[in-house]
Amino acid sequence: MKTPKRIEPLVEDGLVDEVIRPLMSGKEAAVYVVRCGDELRCAKVYKEANKRGFRQAAEYQEGRKVRNTRDARAMAKGSKYGRKGQEDAWQNAEVAALFRLANAGVRVPTPYDFLEGVLLMELVTDGNGEVAPRLNDVDLHPDDAREFHAFMIQEIVKMLCAGLVHGDLSEFNVLLGPDGPVIIDLPQAVNAVANNHAFSMLERDVGNMAEYFGQFAPELRFTKYAKEMWALYEEGNLTPESPLTGEFDEPDDAADIDAVMREIKAALADEARRVALLNAEDAPNDEPPPPPWMQ
Repeated sequence: MKTPKRIEPLVEDGLVDEVIRPLMSGKEAAVYVVRCGDELRCAKVYKEANKRGFRQAAEYQEGRKVRNTRDARAMAKGSKYGRKGQEDAWQNAEVAALFRLANAGVRVPTPYDFLEGVLLMELVTDGNGEVAPRLNDVDLHPDDAREFHAFMIQEIVKMLCAGLVHGDLSEFNVLLGPDGPVIIDLPQAVNAVANNHAFSMLERDVGNMAEYFGQFAPELRFTKYAKEMWALYEEGNLTPESPLTGEFDEPDDAADIDAVMREIKAALADEARRVALLNAEDAPNDEPPPPPWMQ
């Protein structure tokens, strides 16, 4: 096929020999199958801001570093320079996360290079050499669901130990290769230390995995891996080898919601009675006042 304009610099630099075909087009990027020597790889071409539907929510950007205060001010103002800086930061965040996680041993597509807004990485295939399916496209035996869920929990722990939370993990961005799940799509990855929303995102990621695999092994829906691993992480005791049970005892001082609601209702009832008494005292009374000796 004709080489897309954005991939031409990679062809000129000898990183890509041929564009084979489009693989997919998403809200933030288009992906192509390319030939690099004797290997087939992926070229992820990030869409320009005015051509993509993805909007960067503030909670994902929190904690991301920029080069200097000038860039930070420009991004805040939304100037042309600032928008370009925001685009660069957004693209670089996924590339940096991908390299970081690959170096930490997390099963993600192996990244090879990044040039002119194009990420060159491993093409994940199934056992027959075809493009690997996403988890949402497969049916699993309960035993396979338990095995893959345990593997995903281990990978999430590795990510957390590397200081990152995926932030958008679900069955739609996990591929199923011949050796098991492969995590993809990391533009929303957040810094676990610098982002105040990191735990809620981790809990959502883990919950999505439990909900998906729980379709085939229902007991997985009742696990509490997110709270368990986060407690260890906050204590500085989480490692990729940390044994997890999926159980978590809430702290003794955790709020008893039912008890709090009962207290609120009781306080409201008392206030209602007090107001009713005041209103009764202020209401006009046609009866004659009691004589002085009875007052």
